[in-house]
Amino acid sequence: MAKKVKPKTTIGAVIDEPGSTRRNETGSWRALRPVIDKKKCRKCGICWQFCPDAAISKDIRIDYRFCKGCGICAAVCPFGAIKMVKEKK
Repeated sequence: MAKKVKPKTTIGAVIDEPGSTRRNETGSWRALRPVIDKKKCRKCGICWQFCPDAAISKDIRIDYRFCKGCGICAAVCPFGAIKMVKEKK
């Protein structure tokens, strides 16, 4: 019987190029909008790393055309610099 070989995987990664997100402007789906308080923001980049849609740039600006309003950025911000506010339509 052949021995099963586990594939080697690297733990952790940063995806800085989104899959199809840049081809599909999905911002109109949003009910809540993240707003960055520039006085509290320390530009640590954690929000950028965790944004599943690459709507936050490395210089910590939000591109609302692609932001779905999931709130992950606000949840992971260690400084409380991102608040989710109701979207105005």
